[in-house]
Amino acid sequence: MATNQVAQPPAISPLTIKERTGSISTAEIISVLKGEITALHIKQGFSTEVAEEITTNFVSSPGLKERKDGVPGQYVGASHYRKDAATYFAESKHAKPFVDALFENLVDPVRGIFDALKRELHNQGIELRLARSEHGQANVCRALSWSGSGTFSLDPHDDVAQVLRAGNDYEISAVAHNTVAALNFYPSMPDEGGNLRLWSHKPTVADRKSQGVETTGYPYSAAYIEAVPSREIQLKAGDIALLDGGFVHGVTGHSGNGKRRVLLNSFFGFARPDLVLWWT
Repeated sequence: MATNQVAQPPAISPLTIKERTGSISTAEIISVLKGEITALHIKQGFSTEVAEEITTNFVSSPGLKERKDGVPGQYVGASHYRKDAATYFAESKHAKPFVDALFENLVDPVRGIFDALKRELHNQGIELRLARSEHGQANVCRALSWSGSGTFSLDPHDDVAQVLRAGNDYEISAVAHNTVAALNFYPSMPDEGGNLRLWSHKPTVADRKSQGVETTGYPYSAAYIEAVPSREIQLKAGDIALLDGGFVHGVTGHSGNGKRRVLLNSFFGFARPDLVLWWT
């Protein structure tokens, strides 16, 4: 008797993507946090002059490092990915001067959103703060540049698994039961490719186990998501993208010629009804 080796097909969850030009609003950010929309794409969300300066500061940063966590690319800052809390917060403290230097003599667009959202949530009786522990606190963002080649510069993944399995010494683990929002600013984009692709699938713990990505959410196989509908967000320098990181998403491949793809990344979400945490 033949055994059934066909896994349960991925459940389809509709994507609600809002795109427009101009500055981002706190109301739109909160709508993603509450799961009312899947993603928000703000074209020309911050000035190209600021974008160019941040890119220059990133490329020349003495804090620029090569990633060694199985994801190709370079970074300035700290990531919680595959790290215990003590290591992450120690790295955050060490990296803070380098992160601050990315915005030297500039109006920091990330801090601007963080402060505006903090004020708005405070008016609603909700605290917004950086994630912390006895070892220190998170930075407001990190800077990344992907160097992968092929169909994807960054393979299809979700951002919830790494938060859910972060460990008891991380307060961010509680956010995984709500929406893990990913906020990206794009100081530099290649002329072709490097776009954000979102699939209409929000994996469960069982889905992740079937893919062997229960602790990382990275990467989902091409075969697994082959039949899942997807949408692609075409990005340019100065754009902002905010998304529900629980949906599978990835970055399309881009040419090695011309401009590099540089982004500023943060995560945030409700840990409790009265508390939103922000980290990298």
